[in-house]
Amino acid sequence: MGLLDQVLGAVLSKGGQSQGGGLGGLGDLLSGRSNASGGGGNLLLALLPLVVTMLQNRGGGSGAAGLGGLLQQLQAAGLGQQADSWVGNGENAPVSAEQLSNALGHDSIRELATRAGISDAEASGGLASLLPELVNQLSPEGRLPEDGGQVDGALADLQRSLGIT
Repeated sequence: MGLLDQVLGAVLSKGGQSQGGGLGGLGDLLSGRSNASGGGGNLLLALLPLVVTMLQNRGGGSGAAGLGGLLQQLQAAGLGQQADSWVGNGENAPVSAEQLSNALGHDSIRELATRAGISDAEASGGLASLLPELVNQLSPEGRLPEDGGQVDGALADLQRSLGIT
């Protein structure tokens, strides 16, 4: 199963069943089955299109550059160990809403919250739940994809499937 199929399968899995390729975490988050989801699947589904757009807008529109740019920003803010774990094959290290808000900037969180129609706290909490699994799924085999087109295609198709093209 390709990266696009895996990400779409996890996002579109409403029945709570995990799709192939170890996507239970992202699928569980989006379906509201995970304890880590805070506001539940609906909050994360509201944030997902904005996070996809955020990744595409970083690094000149390339999803791979955007993903790398996001990880560099997190590393510069002292969250390198957590970010590395999301890319790696092991367990995803948690990040708190406050840590993520500090790393991404309060203005960025506020803008995201406003666009999603939620509070700043809900936005940062939702991102703290969503980003580790999304980054994990966009970095197959424990490393960032070398082919930016792979991430770009997965993100673009994900946007289309969510009706945000």
